Amino acid sequence: MEEFIYFFSFQDPNVLMVVTGIVLLSVSAAMVGTFTFLDKKALVGDAISHAVLPGVCLAFMLSGSKNPYWIVSGAFVTGALSTYTITWVSNATKLKEDTVIASVLSIFFGVGIVMMTQLQQSGNASLSGLDHFIFGNAISIVGQDLWVYGFLALAIIMVILFFYKEFQLMVFNRSFADSIGLPVKRLEFLFNSLMVMAVVTGIQAIGVVLMAALLITPAAAAKFWTNRLSLMLLIAVIFSVISGIVGAYISFVLPHMPTGPWVVMVLSLIAFLSFFFSTKKGILTKWIAKRNYQRKIHRDHILKALFAANEQGKDGLSCGEIYANFPGKSFRTQYAIKKLGNEGYLSDNQSNISLTEKGIKEAGRIVRLHRLWELYMTEYMNIAPDHVHDSAEKLEHIITPELERQLDKNLNYPQEDPHQSIIPRDKDQS
Repeated sequence: MEEFIYFFSFQDPNVLMVVTGIVLLSVSAAMVGTFTFLDKKALVGDAISHAVLPGVCLAFMLSGSKNPYWIVSGAFVTGALSTYTITWVSNATKLKEDTVIASVLSIFFGVGIVMMTQLQQSGNASLSGLDHFIFGNAISIVGQDLWVYGFLALAIIMVILFFYKEFQLMVFNRSFADSIGLPVKRLEFLFNSLMVMAVVTGIQAIGVVLMAALLITPAAAAKFWTNRLSLMLLIAVIFSVISGIVGAYISFVLPHMPTGPWVVMVLSLIAFLSFFFSTKKGILTKWIAKRNYQRKIHRDHILKALFAANEQGKDGLSCGEIYANFPGKSFRTQYAIKKLGNEGYLSDNQSNISLTEKGIKEAGRIVRLHRLWELYMTEYMNIAPDHVHDSAEKLEHIITPELERQLDKNLNYPQEDPHQSIIPRDKDQS
């Protein structure tokens, strides 16, 4: 607890620098990553993050130290070279882009590992900690690093905000952007440069291997919460900043623990929760909604069965007769009958299930929608009456009151369906 208070009280200037650097690079990575994700360039970002490693090693070889200016320059050169190579090989050959990306990623990263191994065996004491650039170590950020990486992150953020509309058009409607005179090729070049810069800003704090996760995962998680680009950017930034700060805190508490893996773990947890529990698109949320919808359909079918019994002059149906209408669904039917009874739609009198006044009204509404749609298909779509039942069975549950009124009006308020069955109406509809 004391370490937590100390870390977030910012009493130590080094901690303040680390948090500032993490926040800036997280914001820039999330903003670039959102457009990268929407433009379906996630694999390109992964290739760039691996391709900067030989540039980092080359910078060490030329400078003999971990000078951030040299590191940024070297990483940017090889990162940009990888994007150019991917584009050139994809255009010049018949290879698919994902094949080219995988090849470029492997080659560049393999070269980087060979160069790093050679450097570490050189015996140069100034190169200690070179392996931190693979998995990242945010606590190693010093003032000079913050100035360099912070400036790059701010530059990325400002460019994204300035060209927001242009990038939005380029991602969602490239043809339209080209037709109104936007320099799409130049914008694409600028955006690829921003991708490289975003990776470069995180090589020390997050690491070259895991930087791709900070680019793509926040955007992927944010997509489950909204379809609006502006809100998606904001949510992605929030997710990225949270994971970055938590990862840096763990590195602070456990000095020998790299930052990158913990950032990815926190991001993965956020993404997992978003994938399953987001209010609109979560897997579990959709499963619950689907299950509730299936229960509603089954409930409607029970009401229809009882309404049909009323039309035949019966007072209701026994439990056995209702179960016989839905073979293999006895448990679901029992649950639906109990639920309908609790809601006041059914009454149970000595094992005879019948509709209440409220139930007759609701069942009549469902039957009315079914028969209106059957009549509409026969009169307007020229479908034979014996072929319309299945379609009406599906649509009766989703027809809105507005559409019901429109159907009624277009059909001139009919009294019978194609099978000469009476279309039930409320008193105010008679």
